[in-house]
Amino acid sequence: MNSEQILAEIREANLSYLMLAQSLIRTDREQALFRLGVSEETATLIGTLTPAQMMKVATGNTLLCRFRMDDDIVWNLLTSHGKGAANDGLSRLHASILMAGRHDEAA
Repeated sequence: MNSEQILAEIREANLSYLMLAQSLIRTDREQALFRLGVSEETATLIGTLTPAQMMKVATGNTLLCRFRMDDDIVWNLLTSHGKGAANDGLSRLHASILMAGRHDEAA
């Protein structure tokens, strides 16, 4: 994959992310804040973007979304390689609780 293809993929991911984010925000704002990990101000901004503005923002060369799991504990809980299916649901719940706490700290 060359650099032009990578930039095209970034633009497509950005537009998809903005469209999903706007849809979530307009449907259920509180849930969107939690799931997207964004502030009230950012949610308001995304929620009011016009299609032309979304296209303009999406065409940048920087990915707009990022991983919120930036430590080994959460990654290990989410991947839980080699563990039974019974523990899988509990591990995901634990990871969600950890990430929710971080969302509250950031807001």
